[in-house]
Amino acid sequence: MTQSISVNGRTHEVDLDDDTPMLWVLRDACALTGTKYGCGIAMCGACTIHVDGAARRSCVTPIANIGAAKVRTIEALHETEVGRALQRAWRELEVPQCGYCQSGQLMSAAVLLETNHAPSDAQIDAVMAGNLCRCGTYGRIRAGIKLAGTYLTASAP
Repeated sequence: MTQSISVNGRTHEVDLDDDTPMLWVLRDACALTGTKYGCGIAMCGACTIHVDGAARRSCVTPIANIGAAKVRTIEALHETEVGRALQRAWRELEVPQCGYCQSGQLMSAAVLLETNHAPSDAQIDAVMAGNLCRCGTYGRIRAGIKLAGTYLTASAP
């Protein structure tokens, strides 16, 4: 069935079954490969995207559930102030090791920083708990989120 979805500000017409997970819609039909396959059961967070500003696991979100919602992927994270702050902090602190999980880490962190520029360790841990990193860079991820928050606070009016 042909469906129209909004991804990163562009409309994509895709001819896929209603139960096709957004992960495969994005990677195969939209050629956006920044969203990663990790586990396929929404446990690792590698496939995290934003759907109308909320973090969602694309591996278990069928295209039929998207409707008129606006989808943002890692490829467009830099278009937001929060995204730019996170990417700057990630680079400065050299957060990634292998990097495979980082698109999901950044997408989850962005949702947190949209509403809280100075999260506590406990708040960061709660939001990021569903994002796994096999390399164990959790300390650097937390530091990156805090640094990005300081950039956002410094730029606030």
